[in-house]
Amino acid sequence: MPKAKTARKRTKLGKDRRRKHRHLQVTVFYKDGERFARFYTDREKAAKFAERQRKSPVVKTARVIQVG
Repeated sequence: MPKAKTARKRTKLGKDRRRKHRHLQVTVFYKDGERFARFYTDREKAAKFAERQRKSPVVKTARVIQVG
């Protein structure tokens, strides 16, 4: 008679599906002192958004930073 397989003990760490990607924050600084921030998980999309914002005459600068 074959032995029954014992169930493998699963830890909570193995089930954690978070932190599979990095978060990037695009901060847009306007000439009137206001600022706006948007978050992305894709670096390419974040860079494209920042470049598009920099073309506007009311934007002073736009930067992309990794936050997590």
